[in-house]
Amino acid sequence: MNELSLFNNFFDGMTDDGYMFPSFNLKKAFQTPKVDVKKSEKEYTLQMDLPGRSEKDVDIELNNNVLTISSSKETKTEDKSDKHDKDNKECKNSEKWLIRERTYSEFTRSFTLPEDVDGEKLSANVSNGILTVVMPRKAIPSPKKIAITSL
Repeated sequence: MNELSLFNNFFDGMTDDGYMFPSFNLKKAFQTPKVDVKKSEKEYTLQMDLPGRSEKDVDIELNNNVLTISSSKETKTEDKSDKHDKDNKECKNSEKWLIRERTYSEFTRSFTLPEDVDGEKLSANVSNGILTVVMPRKAIPSPKKIAITSL
């Protein structure tokens, strides 16, 4: 698995002078879902927290042994403070947003899978806000001894 994929997304990069610490991208840190991966004799199981998302909100792709999980979701809410004329000081609706953080979120996480994952038999489901991806293992052929003959 690619343990550094999450860590690398947090930082935007160093400044040109090389003396500054990298800047921390706090928004990405909280939007990136947490993942647990366990291994058994028969399979690997990846579980990812996806509260408030359904199977329609998530895309999973396997390409060249790299598993990519991504999602984007927009919360459709109406900003009632924008419905009235800005010049009219006597608005019937005085409601306005003070903090609005739940309007749009997206993430992408990629994992390089071990050689023994059978990519043809992956399965995934979402239940109670947790995405579970089951990755069955296949036997890796052991090295073959080749006999040497003299001519």
